[in-house]
Amino acid sequence: MVVLVGLTTDRGAGERSDLTRIKKWWRGLGGDGFVALPPPTRSRYTQSDGHEDAAELFAARGITGRASFAYWHWQSHAAFDRTGALRGQLYLHWGGDHATVAAGLGAGPEGYRLVNNGPQGAFELDRVTATDPDGLPDPRDEAGVRQFLDRIGADRHGRPASPLTGPEERWLHDRLAGPIEPVVATGPSAATDPVTATDRFATALELRQALTPQEASRLLAAGQEAYAGRLSAWRGWWPVLNALLRQGREEAWELAAALGPAPADTLAEHPSPRALAALRALVLAGHDGAVRAWFRTYRTLHEPDPYAAARALCAELPDRETARAALLGAVRTAVTEEWRTAHPDADREVARSAGALTAVRLTTDDRLPRPLRVAAARAAYDQVAHVRERAARATGPEAAEALAAADRYEAVRDELLAGTGPDLTTYEGALGDLWHRYRTLSAADIGWLRDRVADPATGVQGIAFCLELLYAHGAAGEAEVRALLPRWKKELAKQYRTTYTEWRHPLVTLTCLAQDLGHPAAGELLAWWARPKPLWKDPLRLLTHLGAPDETKAAELWEFVVSGTHPLHVAERLIGEPGIRPYVLHRVLIGVADPAQPLWHYAIDPRSHGWWHRAQEVADTPTLSAEARAIGMKAAREHYVTRYPDQVRPSLTEGEVNAAHAWLEARADRTAAD
Repeated sequence: MVVLVGLTTDRGAGERSDLTRIKKWWRGLGGDGFVALPPPTRSRYTQSDGHEDAAELFAARGITGRASFAYWHWQSHAAFDRTGALRGQLYLHWGGDHATVAAGLGAGPEGYRLVNNGPQGAFELDRVTATDPDGLPDPRDEAGVRQFLDRIGADRHGRPASPLTGPEERWLHDRLAGPIEPVVATGPSAATDPVTATDRFATALELRQALTPQEASRLLAAGQEAYAGRLSAWRGWWPVLNALLRQGREEAWELAAALGPAPADTLAEHPSPRALAALRALVLAGHDGAVRAWFRTYRTLHEPDPYAAARALCAELPDRETARAALLGAVRTAVTEEWRTAHPDADREVARSAGALTAVRLTTDDRLPRPLRVAAARAAYDQVAHVRERAARATGPEAAEALAAADRYEAVRDELLAGTGPDLTTYEGALGDLWHRYRTLSAADIGWLRDRVADPATGVQGIAFCLELLYAHGAAGEAEVRALLPRWKKELAKQYRTTYTEWRHPLVTLTCLAQDLGHPAAGELLAWWARPKPLWKDPLRLLTHLGAPDETKAAELWEFVVSGTHPLHVAERLIGEPGIRPYVLHRVLIGVADPAQPLWHYAIDPRSHGWWHRAQEVADTPTLSAEARAIGMKAAREHYVTRYPDQVRPSLTEGEVNAAHAWLEARADRTAAD
């Protein structure tokens, strides 16, 4: 990595730091129905945490009604370095009425600009900087340089690069013409984003294919010196590799080999037999992220027909569901691109409809081998309802064919998916998005889940997902305990950081199962939970007693549950109890609405199908108190299903959105009573 000597860091200190100035301004905000939450600690890590902090603050201050508020969370706080200097835009999130929040924030502190991104965006706070008549910043002004690079486009995955003016291009070349020293980035963001301004200078030029051979050579030498023996850690490699490939230089292949799987897409942008061989080697070595690039390059060099190319590559593909899903995704992209070429004037809604229909059609397309049709059946699972809905609104042969495609899909789906399941190594949010599919379990589902629990190759996240489903539906037994006991001390008794899941730590679930079965291991597991260390387990220990907030209530909850009392009524009894935070109780009340599949998410997820249905159940359960049903109504009103339906995952049909609006409108009198 390289930096330009002389580029100032403009680090603030004491009273002059950005953080100090912004906090001083922030403390002066408030009034007229608007509250500025205190600056964050690490406990306010997400937007959901911010909304929970607001609810807690309002309760403590006795604020009733729908107050408006603004805050930033710990992820946004990373915009400051350790000295308090602002290194990027500070995103200010909010809740309540957007106009009230905008008025409460005002123009921002002196010396800073506040950007209002509208009712569906966050506010952005950044420094005010100066430029010359050509729009160029002082090279020593770090904030000005950053803003300039953001404006012209200096990020590979950003918007398409616009042409540079003559002064802009000369300014960038000048930045790379001075003394270059190899350094590894330091500071609080180095571990996650070690990209210097000089890397961005190079990227801005190479996005326009303007990096010179001399510049590429000098940058490569600096990167090799800074990251000797570990070039894969170099985040500034792209402009250098792309320039070397574009210039046809041998050093490109040495650099690509040292970078591992990262440059797969870049190799595909420069197709050649050598690139194809390198991509094939990456896929065979287990790098599924290179599958799409391999497919693109193969089509360019050998077989433009996407179906024939898919058959050829599937024969060589490793026996991994994730690899097959990646290849299927590449085929879908290719088919969709062909459709877009044939329909250049299609709007976004029509394009989405065509994409959904493509996923459905591929499931029964005999031009694809069976492994890819299985992957297509899984990908189309939540798309077929959209296909039917849109076809029902249309007329003519295309609508009839779409309905026929949906019929064909549903006729073969269960057979194709029998004994299969999701990728258990994917990020938690993707698994959470399909959690609602498992509110009932088929015999094939149970068999697959049991096989995954018994498989020594299943990781902790996969065990947590599968065991929770089996246990919640009463399908876990001695076999699961027997399979996991050899692994619990070395693997399961470890901290498992989970933020966005609907399931518990797997050792919690295993402990509950062992107790239910009266298994001899239950005593040993409970003894482990009772020990004071490790400290991370202490908040989870109570979940082995169904999540009560203290030992007394744990015993009481356990007594009620085992005696047959519905969990909803157990949670309801805690309303108004001292020491029970309302927003936590609301989460518990709604989360246990379906005892066959409780939700263990750390907060009510407004974009989840499961939380929406359970909020409805709480609101409509006649045996609950008015206070409990009001909690369900509040969660339903705040859910994205009616406010921001495009953010709900999997995506909703129009019929589902209309039904949600109708459900809320039918209960408008209860909403007004709240």
